[in-house]
Amino acid sequence: MKKCNLQYILVEKQQSNKFKSSYGKLLNYDALTVEHNDLVLFRLHWKNVEVSLMLNDRKEKYEKEKVVNSTSSEKSNEKKPEEHVDARLKHCLAYVLHTSGTTGTPKIVRVPHACIVPNIQHFRVLFEITQEDVLFLASPLTFDPSVVEIFVALSSGASLLIVPTSVKVLPSKLAAVLFSHHRVTILQATPTLLRRFGSQLIKSTVLSASTSLRVLALGGEAFPSLTVLKGWREVGNRTQIFNVYGITEVSSWATFYRIPEEILNSTLKCELPVQLGFPLLGTVVEVRDTSGFRIEEGNGQVFLGGRNRVCFLDGEVTVPLGTMRATGDFVTVKDGELFFLGRKDSQIKRHGKRLNIELVQQVAEGLQQVESCAVIWYNQEKLILFMVSKNELVKNYIFKELETHLPSHAIPDELVLIDSLPFTSHGKIDVSELNKIYLNYTNLKSEHKLKGKEELWGKLQHLWKSILSLSEDSLKVPDESLFLNSGGDSLKSIRLLNEIEKLVGTSVPGLLEIILSNSILEIYNHILQTVFPDEDLTFRENYATKRKFSNVNQEETSGKSLHQKSDMPLNLDSGINAFIALSRGSQILSVNATKFLTKLKHCPSAYSSDLISQTAIKKVKSLNPPALLGQSKDSTCVEKVYEDGTSVIRAETMELRVRWRADTGKCVDASPLVVIPAVDKSSATVYIGSHSHRMMAVDLYSGKVKWEQLLGDRIESSACVSKCGNFIVVGCYNGLVYVLKSNNGEKHWVFTTEDAVRSSATMDPSTGFLYLGSHDQHAYALDIHEKKCVWKLKCGGTIFSSPCLNLIPYHLYFATLGGLLLAVNPATGNRVWKHCCGKPLFSSPRCCLQYVCVGCVDGNLLCFTHFGEQVWQFSTSEPIFSSPCPSTSEQEIFFGSHDCFIYCCTMKGHLQWKFETTSRVYSTPFAFHNKYSNETLLAAASTDGKLWILESKSGQLQSMYALPGEVFSSPVVWESMLIIGCRNNYVYCLDLLISNKK
Repeated sequence: MKKCNLQYILVEKQQSNKFKSSYGKLLNYDALTVEHNDLVLFRLHWKNVEVSLMLNDRKEKYEKEKVVNSTSSEKSNEKKPEEHVDARLKHCLAYVLHTSGTTGTPKIVRVPHACIVPNIQHFRVLFEITQEDVLFLASPLTFDPSVVEIFVALSSGASLLIVPTSVKVLPSKLAAVLFSHHRVTILQATPTLLRRFGSQLIKSTVLSASTSLRVLALGGEAFPSLTVLKGWREVGNRTQIFNVYGITEVSSWATFYRIPEEILNSTLKCELPVQLGFPLLGTVVEVRDTSGFRIEEGNGQVFLGGRNRVCFLDGEVTVPLGTMRATGDFVTVKDGELFFLGRKDSQIKRHGKRLNIELVQQVAEGLQQVESCAVIWYNQEKLILFMVSKNELVKNYIFKELETHLPSHAIPDELVLIDSLPFTSHGKIDVSELNKIYLNYTNLKSEHKLKGKEELWGKLQHLWKSILSLSEDSLKVPDESLFLNSGGDSLKSIRLLNEIEKLVGTSVPGLLEIILSNSILEIYNHILQTVFPDEDLTFRENYATKRKFSNVNQEETSGKSLHQKSDMPLNLDSGINAFIALSRGSQILSVNATKFLTKLKHCPSAYSSDLISQTAIKKVKSLNPPALLGQSKDSTCVEKVYEDGTSVIRAETMELRVRWRADTGKCVDASPLVVIPAVDKSSATVYIGSHSHRMMAVDLYSGKVKWEQLLGDRIESSACVSKCGNFIVVGCYNGLVYVLKSNNGEKHWVFTTEDAVRSSATMDPSTGFLYLGSHDQHAYALDIHEKKCVWKLKCGGTIFSSPCLNLIPYHLYFATLGGLLLAVNPATGNRVWKHCCGKPLFSSPRCCLQYVCVGCVDGNLLCFTHFGEQVWQFSTSEPIFSSPCPSTSEQEIFFGSHDCFIYCCTMKGHLQWKFETTSRVYSTPFAFHNKYSNETLLAAASTDGKLWILESKSGQLQSMYALPGEVFSSPVVWESMLIIGCRNNYVYCLDLLISNKK
């Protein structure tokens, strides 16, 4: 009023006393009654009194009212639950608007006067508005903060600055208009709108030492990190900075927090998030858990409301007073303070772990080279970072810096440089526009044609160095370099795959598994087959061109038998030998040996196939093993390690000692197959292959090599025994499936697929057929006696893992790197059902009586019925390559994860325990029985070569042994011997020794 030099004012007679009490300190007045209109005319005589004195008095009043309202709202709701606000009442509504839909489904919001007025009142006091202030109308009229901006200014006699849209979209021109020409003092804006000025302009103008800006209130989006905020301020800046938070459904703002000056002026790096602060006048803030219960500590969703802080959404006509609205925003409550975690739709599941993409943006924005940035979850499958950079040569730098500040699951898939951030009319990031930008970006990249093989080789080397954070100045990558051995992991391999496919402009089938296991030269040549299919693929003289699988004669012999002496009889005449066979994951096959197995009292669940009833598969449960081989003289105590880090000392200890080791010539990634003849268990044999192309048969007890056979390429597939026991079946990298005589290694038959075979075969005890998959995306059923393929099925993705057979119902399960879990009829090869898991499946499926389970790259263990219905999923924080291993009782299931934990879950999908190892767990655990404690134990391996023996019910550590190399092989236990392959070229047999503390 003073600014307008108001001389006269008419006031309703009944309001005159209120007018006098409100403005008596500010002015002298003469009252003249206007009888006819029942009005009082006041003639004003202004005093030279500072308006701020009144505002300070009123501020104390409102702060007290705020506390009373906030703490008593729940009681007031209980007292009058029947009270409603009715939109049909005259003068109820102040305005109507639509939500933007950027943070949920668009809604019509009708706002009562009683809801929005407290906001206006409180902000006048909070920002200490006077008639000298200039407020910038930053928000469009369709965005409810504009109501606060307009009426805070009008009700305080302050000026409201409105600028044309043509000026708003030009940051430098807008900065000049706001802070040079009109000297704006109050700015309420979204962080995105502020970021559009750019850090340099913010520091030199908006938040300079001489800026006119007295108050900066940022809201509508996640608040910038304190590190970024302090970097925006020039030394000497005195602007008060507020974090304001609210939702349109409870128009407009709900909380405020003023950043303390000591924090803003501190030179110490501060990584703490900014709290949401305190409720505004009349507002109630609650945090509730997933069950809807209010919480005082921990994580939950924000609910907003208050007795009169109620709006009408869409078709609502009446709403109970005190209604609380879910915001979709999640916070953590710590010591009574609320810290924003992100919106519900900003919480994504990536690589098996929950991630808030706004955290990625905040970390990226804090990097020196980043002017401003935004992150999107493109098509719910790619994390894309858009960046306005201070210079152009920053991609590698940014990725390296992000890797030091973020966990691996939060590293973006791609970084896209843009000139400026797009934003909506409400001043928020325009996600739809960013999606369009990325789509155009990928289309442009796909249009790029490689000039030739030399360019591909150079760019592959560049990508290799970039993703593995190797120096660009270093020498070229050696041809034989392996991705995993060079510092890569499964997540980086997926990044390399995406970059390569963008580079060549097309998908490259089978590339992911090649990246994970082959050299850079082999990766390069695999890409050539897709990109330059009609050209000579020989790039380097020392590269032997890969054979075309379709041209290999099925009877071809590509190696020779090195040793052919064996103590194991070959009985081709009788057709069936009695034996038991053990393979990874506690899989035990008993053929005509159920009595033998019972006599031995071996624990793990066994499948039996007797001639009398060949279709019956039975489980041999909870039997005791024979005595362990020896007792250790040592009595060192072991610990039970709990998740909270506490330990319980136990008197009993187990020791692992090397019994024997056999040199295979190169890395052993395959898992052992142990076959024990019923007629003479002392002639038990371990069958295992290696990268040296060598398939070996080793005596279980002595470690003596019975025979070796050189095959045509690397062996990572685990061997499988035929129903008759006379043959061993193993897949090879050259695309061949070798059927070898089990007693001497001679080739009986060779079957050709069209690509590498890393899948291990599964034998059907009812028919004797062998089932396996290939990288050629097909599943095969082989009759090795008739030397023919019974059926072949296209599976829609590379088959890396091993199939799983279930007799009731009669299903065969295959998992693919295309993310499909398939149920197939073993007799016909017809598909019964399929489920798309969305991400690659390296894990082999495993059947139980009721369910089939499989691990996924997204970090989930998935459980299905045998009819294809998903029952549950259990989430870890990293990919699962390990195959599930059910307990003997089938009440629990064990598996490992890249997150370095071994897990035990119930068959309802609930965590029973988890044990932290020292590295990732690729291999499959093996459950076996301990006679001395009558406990079931679990053997598992982590990739750093550690072998872990755990008590299966509790996860208590019993023993640990470190092998001198990485381990991707899975352990197999028979009696008291553990057999496993190692990447130091050896296969090991270790004795498990028990001692009791005296």
